[in-house]
Amino acid sequence: MNIREMIESNEDKVFIREAFFSRDSRGRERYEEPDTYRTCFMHDRDRIIHSKSFRRLKHKTQVYIRTSGDHYRTRLTHTLEVSQIARTIGRGLSVNEDLIEAITLGHDIGHVAFAHNGEEVLEERLGAFRHNEQSIRVLKKLEKDGLGLNLTWEVLDGVLHHSGFSDATDSASTIEGQIARYSDKIAYVNHDIDDSIRAGILSTDMIPREFTDVLGETHSRRIDTLVRDIVETTNANLADGVRKVSLSGAVGKAMSGLRDFMFRDIYTGEQLRAERDKAKFVLHRLFDHYEEKVEDMPELYRKIAEEEGVTRAVADFLAGMTDDYAIASFHRIYVPKFVFF
Repeated sequence: MNIREMIESNEDKVFIREAFFSRDSRGRERYEEPDTYRTCFMHDRDRIIHSKSFRRLKHKTQVYIRTSGDHYRTRLTHTLEVSQIARTIGRGLSVNEDLIEAITLGHDIGHVAFAHNGEEVLEERLGAFRHNEQSIRVLKKLEKDGLGLNLTWEVLDGVLHHSGFSDATDSASTIEGQIARYSDKIAYVNHDIDDSIRAGILSTDMIPREFTDVLGETHSRRIDTLVRDIVETTNANLADGVRKVSLSGAVGKAMSGLRDFMFRDIYTGEQLRAERDKAKFVLHRLFDHYEEKVEDMPELYRKIAEEEGVTRAVADFLAGMTDDYAIASFHRIYVPKFVFF
C-alpha cells in the first residue's frame, strides 16, 4: 500500500458518509496515472498553487483599487481567507478538506483586473461574462499555454458553482463545494467591511444593528458566529437526511442583509464611483486596442482569435491581466512619451 492509498484508507475512518471520498472521483478529462503520494484532490491543489494565474491574484483588486496601504485585501489574500474558513467548516463536519482546499484556492482564478468593475466591462463587450465560468476556462484551457491543468471533475464543479447566495442558484454536487460557496460570502462580506473601515468610508456604527445584533460587533465575532452556525445547521440537516450546507434562518437572514448592505452602500456606492469609472475606462480602451491589433497579444490569444473570434480572445487576455499590467499596458499604448531631439 502506497502513501496515497493509506490516505484514502484513512478517509474511511474520518469522513462522514455524506463527504466526498477521493477514490470516488469521476477523474480527469485526460487520464493520468494516480500519484503515489497524493490523492487526486491534493494533486489538484498543488497544480493550482503553482500556476501562473494563481500568482497573478496578488496584484488583482479585491475592492479597493491601487491603495497605498499594505493591509488591504487583494484577490489572493481573499482566496486564502476563503480557504481557511472553508477548511475550518470542513473539519467541523468531517468532510474532505483536500477537495475543499483545491476548490477554494481555484475559485477566483478567473477574476478580472479591478475586481467587479473589470467583470462589468467584459460583460458589456461579450454580452455575457461571469468570473466563475472564466475560472473554469482558465483551469481547463488557458493555463499552461493552452493545455489547462487537467483537474478533477469535482474541483471544477465546485469552482463553477461557488457564485451566488440565494437558494435559486445551482449548488455544487458535493458538500465540499457547497462549503466553498458559503465560505466565499462569509470571507468577502466581513473582510470588505474591515477594509472599508480602514479606508474611512465606513464605521461600525453605520452597519445596521439588525445584522450586528445577530452576527456580532467585530470582524472575528461575525466570522465565528457564521462558522459555528453553518456547522451546527448543516449537521442538523444531515441528521434529518437533507444533504445540504446552510445557515439557520436568523443567521442566514442577517448574513444576506449584511451582504445587500455592502453591495448597496460600498460596492456600488458613490464613494468608489470615480475609481470604478477610471478602471472601466482603462479596460475599455485596452479592449479597443487589442480588438484592432490582435498581433499585439501573445500567441495563445492570437490562436484563440482564429478559433473562437477576436472578441473572445481579447476578453481572455484582459481577464488574465493584473491591475498593474493593465495600467502599464494602457500607459504604453495611450500615454505620450517624451521625445528628445
